[in-house]
Amino acid sequence: MNKVWLIGGTSDSAIIASVLAESDLPLAITVTTASAQALYNHQPEIIIGCMNLAAMVCFCQQHQIKAVIDASHPYATEVSLQAIAVTNQLNIPYLRYERTHHQPLIQENVIELTSWEQLLAGDYLTAQRVFLTVGCQALPRFQPWQSRATLFARVLPKISSLETAIASGFTSDRLIALRPPISVATETALWQQWDISLVVTKASGKAGGEETKRLVAASLGIPLLVITRPQITYPRQTSIIAEVLTFCEAI
Repeated sequence: MNKVWLIGGTSDSAIIASVLAESDLPLAITVTTASAQALYNHQPEIIIGCMNLAAMVCFCQQHQIKAVIDASHPYATEVSLQAIAVTNQLNIPYLRYERTHHQPLIQENVIELTSWEQLLAGDYLTAQRVFLTVGCQALPRFQPWQSRATLFARVLPKISSLETAIASGFTSDRLIALRPPISVATETALWQQWDISLVVTKASGKAGGEETKRLVAASLGIPLLVITRPQITYPRQTSIIAEVLTFCEAI
């Protein structure tokens, strides 16, 4: 049976999965972690694990994939680049879904950087009390800075996230496990309690809490470093779920 491959792992991809399932479109859904599987209620086929280029090619052939919907995380650039390469190689239609990211207003206390490398190669963190709201996967990058700055981090309340943080040099008194959304009041209180002098986050838009952090940074006069979204040229892209359905039905 011909199938649509939904590259998931985000809450948006779970919504897309429900819409496509309601239209009786046969799906093969892939996620990279077991915890992401919980996003998809009553979906019959969810494959867990990472795939390289060769594995993606085999996956498409074995599952008779006729269209690919890439709704992976915006920072999962390697996944998207490999998916684009595979669809080009096999001549399979590809569509990238990504929520519209509204450009925030320019703020004096906000510094936008294009990569982790730009951040860590600079002198932004030295001797600062830094609050990292960047996700647990980025925390190992900061391990060399544990002796050069006082680092705090927020992670999801999951054992795997806490284990990653601890392995990266974070002690229990410099960690907090909270699931978004985080209110302005909670965000403000936490920054003040830890006497934060610098905050690092990723460009995640309103849904990801970026707007809240900008508001708190402005109110407290604390610099906010924002790692901007990676730039990829997608063959075809949309931010409208209805267009995803139309794309699949046409294939």
